[in-house]
Amino acid sequence: MADQDSTVSVPMADCSLCPFRGKTLLMGRCMPGDTCVFVESGRQIDRFFRINPGFAEHYLQDVFWERRAIAVRYAPQKALTKLIYDEDEVVRRAVAYRLPQAQLNQLIDDPDREVRMTVADRIAIEELEKLANDKDYIVRLTVAKRLPVGRLFRFIQDKDAEVRKAVAERLPEVSLGLMIHDDSPDVRRIIAERMGPSDAVTLLNDPDWLVRYTAVQRVAPDELHCMLNDPELDVRTAAQERLNSHAQTAQGNEKPEI
Repeated sequence: MADQDSTVSVPMADCSLCPFRGKTLLMGRCMPGDTCVFVESGRQIDRFFRINPGFAEHYLQDVFWERRAIAVRYAPQKALTKLIYDEDEVVRRAVAYRLPQAQLNQLIDDPDREVRMTVADRIAIEELEKLANDKDYIVRLTVAKRLPVGRLFRFIQDKDAEVRKAVAERLPEVSLGLMIHDDSPDVRRIIAERMGPSDAVTLLNDPDWLVRYTAVQRVAPDELHCMLNDPELDVRTAAQERLNSHAQTAQGNEKPEI
């Protein structure tokens, strides 16, 4: 059986129709099928603007969305404001990556979540809380990871567990008790891992055995006797091992009688 021809056809533009044929082509700054702004090929367009960034601004209003999006990467920042409300979300995402920080406010309510994610990742800290009530949890998660710890309390009861997990990882230790009754066991496990020994006692009765197991590792040994009757074998074992270790340490520290 003869091998099938697997060659992929490369898009080729008609150089006779290109307005730059007398400039970039003659100077070796473009090449049909490889480096070309005239063909609808993202790779070729990107190569063209990489070599000829001065032409990027000329294509910010092009009818082809991908050509506009790629031109945004190379055009001067001052020329990007006209694309803040571009009809294509990919173009607006490119704008959000490059727009000066002071102008990102204009994209806070963009309908595309990836645009708003980029804004949340780049906007000035003092402006960040404007995205705290975003409808998408990914945006709120980005905010929760960037906000100063003293301003995280508004997210303690966020409706999404991933956001609350990020809060639990960053909340000051003195405030962790505010989340011990969180609906998500994953959140409570994080709390148990970060709590001090005296505070972690409150989680020894948690309904999730992994939370109890984690708390067993944190509390003082004197608090562990009640855990020897835990319904979960791994919790009982962990408690017994810590008690045994504590007893051995205490025995080793005893001064021999003379």
